[in-house]
Amino acid sequence: MPPKGPGKGKQAGAGQGLQANPKRGRPSRVSVAPGRAPFARDDDDMTETGDGQGGEDWMQPKTLVKPDDQLDLSEVELKEEFTRILTANNPHAPQNIVRFSFKERCFKQTSSVDQLAIHFSLDGNMLHKDSDEARRQQAKLGLGEAVSEQTISEVGEEKKEEGDEEGKEEAKTPVTSPEGGEEGGEKREEETTTPAPTGGQKLTNQFNFSERASQTYNNPYRERGTATEPPPRATFSSNATQWEIYDAYVEDLERQAEEKSKEKKQAMMKKDEEKTKKKLTAVETQGDDISRIARASKIMERMVNQNTYDDIAQDFKYWEDVSDDFREQEGTLLPLWKFSYEKAKRLAVTALCWNPKYKDLFAVGHGSYDFMKQAQGMVCYYTLKNPSFPEFIYPVDSGLMCLDIHPEHPYLCAVGYYDGSVGVYNVVEKVPKPLYRSTAKTGKHTDPVWQVSWQKDDLDNNLNFFSVSSDGRVVSWTLVKNELIHTDIITLKMDEAPQEGPDGTQIVTLGCGTCFDFHKQTDYLFLVGTEEGKIHKCSKAYSSQFLDTFDAHHMAVYKVQWNTFHPKIFISCSADWSVKIWDSTYTKGPMFTFDLGSSVGDVAWAPYSSTVFAAVTADGKVFVYDLNVNKYEPICEQAVVQKKKTKLTHIAFNPTNPIVVVGDDRGHITSMKLSPNLRKVPKEKKGATAETKGPEVEIAKMDKLLALVREPPQSKDK
Repeated sequence: MPPKGPGKGKQAGAGQGLQANPKRGRPSRVSVAPGRAPFARDDDDMTETGDGQGGEDWMQPKTLVKPDDQLDLSEVELKEEFTRILTANNPHAPQNIVRFSFKERCFKQTSSVDQLAIHFSLDGNMLHKDSDEARRQQAKLGLGEAVSEQTISEVGEEKKEEGDEEGKEEAKTPVTSPEGGEEGGEKREEETTTPAPTGGQKLTNQFNFSERASQTYNNPYRERGTATEPPPRATFSSNATQWEIYDAYVEDLERQAEEKSKEKKQAMMKKDEEKTKKKLTAVETQGDDISRIARASKIMERMVNQNTYDDIAQDFKYWEDVSDDFREQEGTLLPLWKFSYEKAKRLAVTALCWNPKYKDLFAVGHGSYDFMKQAQGMVCYYTLKNPSFPEFIYPVDSGLMCLDIHPEHPYLCAVGYYDGSVGVYNVVEKVPKPLYRSTAKTGKHTDPVWQVSWQKDDLDNNLNFFSVSSDGRVVSWTLVKNELIHTDIITLKMDEAPQEGPDGTQIVTLGCGTCFDFHKQTDYLFLVGTEEGKIHKCSKAYSSQFLDTFDAHHMAVYKVQWNTFHPKIFISCSADWSVKIWDSTYTKGPMFTFDLGSSVGDVAWAPYSSTVFAAVTADGKVFVYDLNVNKYEPICEQAVVQKKKTKLTHIAFNPTNPIVVVGDDRGHITSMKLSPNLRKVPKEKKGATAETKGPEVEIAKMDKLLALVREPPQSKDK
């Protein structure tokens, strides 16, 4: 049928288009003059143009209305094509799924990502009509072999629904043709899949299925993952043989026997404890109550001791030896308190050191100088306020040979052991074990450590101290976190030519370091005394050679110490019965030499004068010299111990009070007060300035003595 052209009625109505638009409430866009060509569709911009006046809105000419901010594009830009490729990839699918590969033992990124997005899923129970299960169900229900057309989904098109209705009507009203009605009826019965329901009821289709779908918003995926290292693996294998099983049984029997013996010992200990507990009061048996009153009981103990030793305390504070007024030069030592600990009586005093902050507290190291009878050692802290019992006790498994308290952190104490190791104790932490201790792995000494000394913090503000040992090494120890890091500063090599070993190797002979001391003003300068009797002047910057070497003594050097005030003077003592004073710039001989008649165990400069020093000898005597008073004889020579066989080992001046403490080889410490003649201080002149009051006076006093000694060359050995 040909398309219909525009009718006359429409052409006639074109002229009335201007009147029809206001009725519709829509203003005309363009006025069209009569007599133009009919409307035609422009394929380019999909607008309609033509003449005449249309009667309908869609026949009116249309123009494009441009917004004010629309871009002006050229023809080339308008014709430019932009290609967009649409893919079926899921935008929410993760691209960085990582799974652990057990084959390669590492995490690998999964290359293939599932892009399928399931919007709706429903599990059905339909069966195919030709399947065996469908036939069995049909036979069980008596529906025959065929299936009705009603099993088809009713969600199809309308034509199929209409065809189904027509089929049902034809099935309900059978039509008999005149030619063969019975045959037609049989054909329809074969075509229909359901038999006629009995009783006129409609049989419902049990396999009717309608599929409905809806699209919902997909929530964005959020995955949180973490990467962990695979657990460490170790392969262990062992063989169990008959003798190993036997050994295991034997070890188990021995362990059981040890446990039984321990139980017996514990039972005996419990019996002893019960006996002692019966003697104690009911208050003392309660440990919690004692811990609560620990501080109060400590104060009470000090008060009792103060009352017990009241006469000694009065002597310490107020008594002065009046006989010094009748003696021009000589002085005396007044014995005060005696300190001892029951478990340390058999151990010699190997070290003494006053606490720099608490002037009444000092530390004592106990060990043994008899190398054939080495036993356990001990560190004890004593105070002048309680001479009856130590404040702190630290038992050690090896003999203690030296100790030193940190000048800025008075709770830290560095110690050196007979087995070559060093350690650091913290008094604040009430732990009986050292906070740090060196081992063979961390570079400990192979011989006894004879002296330790704290130094200034390093560049990283880590605490460090130095140690010297008989193995010929001077080692710096740095406290870093929970370990000691060692650095060898210098090795004490002897001047002898290297000896040849059994296999032809050159063996360098090392000197045995016994003592050392660091300069008070110059940090890098220090002195080292050796067992061969030499004193080496060393520097931290040079680890291969000495700055100077002094042939000081004929036997081992026991102590070397810089003068408290003068920067060039130091003193040394030795087992060759002598004490010598040296000038560090003059190596040919000592400035002063003193023979004490017995092995000198220790020597110390006084903290209040540059010319006063004290020494202890093996015959139990204490010598005090003042070079400003007498350059040849001691101003005090006094026996301290009662028994002749007792040897004095160490001496130390109190930094503020006129007291010295002396230790012997039986574990006793004796404190003594210096008489006024032993601690004379030069009188201040009227109108003296600060320069004439400070250390410059002491330096000038020592320089005056040195000038007297240096004038005649023969008097240098005096």
